[in-house]
Amino acid sequence: MSTVAGSFPGGLVLNGHKKRSTETPIRKTPLSKKLILPLQQHIGAESIPIVSVGDKVLKGQKIAKADGHVSVYLHAPSSGTISAIDEQPIPHPSGLSALCITIETDGLDTWIEHHPIADYTQLSEHDIRQHVREAGIVGLGGAGFPSFIKLNPGVHHHVETLIINGVECEPYITCDDMLMRERADGILDGIEIINFALRVKHCVIAIEDNKPKAISTMELALAARPELIDTTIMAVPTRYPAGSEKQLIQVVTGKQVPSHGLPIDIGIVCHNVGTAYAIGRAIKHGEPLISRIVTVTGTDVKHAGNFETLFGTPMHELLAFCETTREPNAPFILGGPMMGYNLSGDNLPVTKTANCILVGVDAAAPAEKPLPCIRCGECATACPASLLPQQLYWYARDKDLEKTRQYNLFDCIECGCCSYVCPSKIPLVHYFRFAKTETMNQQLEAAKSDQARIRHENRLARQELEQQEKEERQRQRKLALAASQAAKQKQEQAAQSPSDGSES
Repeated sequence: MSTVAGSFPGGLVLNGHKKRSTETPIRKTPLSKKLILPLQQHIGAESIPIVSVGDKVLKGQKIAKADGHVSVYLHAPSSGTISAIDEQPIPHPSGLSALCITIETDGLDTWIEHHPIADYTQLSEHDIRQHVREAGIVGLGGAGFPSFIKLNPGVHHHVETLIINGVECEPYITCDDMLMRERADGILDGIEIINFALRVKHCVIAIEDNKPKAISTMELALAARPELIDTTIMAVPTRYPAGSEKQLIQVVTGKQVPSHGLPIDIGIVCHNVGTAYAIGRAIKHGEPLISRIVTVTGTDVKHAGNFETLFGTPMHELLAFCETTREPNAPFILGGPMMGYNLSGDNLPVTKTANCILVGVDAAAPAEKPLPCIRCGECATACPASLLPQQLYWYARDKDLEKTRQYNLFDCIECGCCSYVCPSKIPLVHYFRFAKTETMNQQLEAAKSDQARIRHENRLARQELEQQEKEERQRQRKLALAASQAAKQKQEQAAQSPSDGSES
């Protein structure tokens, strides 16, 4: 086991509340009669349907293709019939609807033909990335960034260290913990493939030290894999948000990702343990990403635990399977109490980024009427990104977006530490999210204005050029006409002039 190389500022030591959901093995959620699959389940462009209403589909069949570079494919989680392609409510704090594909399952759960790759080392790095993209794999730690992009460092970068993130620092969430306990070999399959695709020199599997069973299981599995000699396990001190990418890099390597930079800028790539497992299943078993493990827990959940759930499964069916006692339309949290968000409707589908459902648990920052800021500085002390939340709050509240950018607003990881420790109960993160959204909207509007201005200037230039060309054509026609008339007059004059012979 390797030792911790660094640390990060701020952070919090929180009560984990993880025991209840780790007392039973991972269970499978029963097959739903209807699966609702949003086309937007990841960062980037939504997928484009390649099926029509009435089509029969098999489990694992592609039903939507990637659109653009930052996009992945979508697959049928079970066999059945496409019953609708329309707008449906999706799990989003705004309560928005989005385009979804609905499958009426046939109960047979019939797979497509699998095409596992016996020897992935015969593939090129490009081929591996394409397989991962076509398998629909995105980051399963919660962000949902298309994983194939992280397998492409580009010609100007070289990956020194691969970090496999098994920290899972949010309270209550244990899906990664249970995955490492029960499917360690599958995770290592994926790590082998990622190592090969990135040509990394060293791999670190980082696990928070409050997960001793996961650490021991991964160590035993790793000891049986001599081909992974350059892979080590690191027990990371339990402190929130140690699982955040930039903070984890500081802990594991002692390096800091530069402001507005990416991990690849310092030769590092991070993948979640669930993502590694999905990559292993896709390459070695020919299985696309059609399900994930979801933690369901909280005071109102009778049978808390972790459940392998097909994408598109309505959340109320998963909650009913766990015998959840919950008043109709009572809010619950999707994600952890620190970074998750409240939802009220439970007829929403499980998606690729749905790692946890909390029922009967309050968010870490309670929705109380905030008091005036007392300038205590607790928020700055707790900030793991070394920002000044108090100043960001003042400027965000006053909509001084230029100042928020000067105070590195976009380095905020929205972990909620500042809101959690604020004695005035100011929802600081809400202000920061608002300022980010407004800034991005302004940038988008500015880009649109620039495009409109450029189009207008190009149109004026084109019109001016066309006018110049028209005037030149007219000038040439006039010159040609004048030359023609001059030649005609010359001919007439020549015809009227006396002949060369003299009169007698």
